[in-house]
Amino acid sequence: MATYSPAEAAAQSGFSIDTLRYYEREGILPRIERSAGGRRVYSDGDLWMLGFLRCLRDTGMSIEQLRRYGELSRDENTMPERVALLEEHAASIRGRIAELDTVLARVEEKADWYRGEIRRTEGAATS
Repeated sequence: MATYSPAEAAAQSGFSIDTLRYYEREGILPRIERSAGGRRVYSDGDLWMLGFLRCLRDTGMSIEQLRRYGELSRDENTMPERVALLEEHAASIRGRIAELDTVLARVEEKADWYRGEIRRTEGAATS
């Protein structure tokens, strides 16, 4: 089984070492194994979880929700609750995508207007 140092886990997950410690302390991450010398040693499973937490965080999941997901993940009997939490988050993401589509359309409309003005100005200058 491959193991990773905190620095390697941080580099692969995109989280800082401080964030990794915070996530463990807050129960977002399960307790990380330690070496004989007391240093944290991350497994492939830990890195997978960090990657998923990065996905959740990057899509706006709050620390409270991450904490809840971490708690639920430690109990095999909570799969329905995990599904509900992830479905709620997915609905939030879809809402944000719809909002972004709306503002994207406005930005593109304005860019189109500017392009039209540029063409009109260039056409007037060559006449």
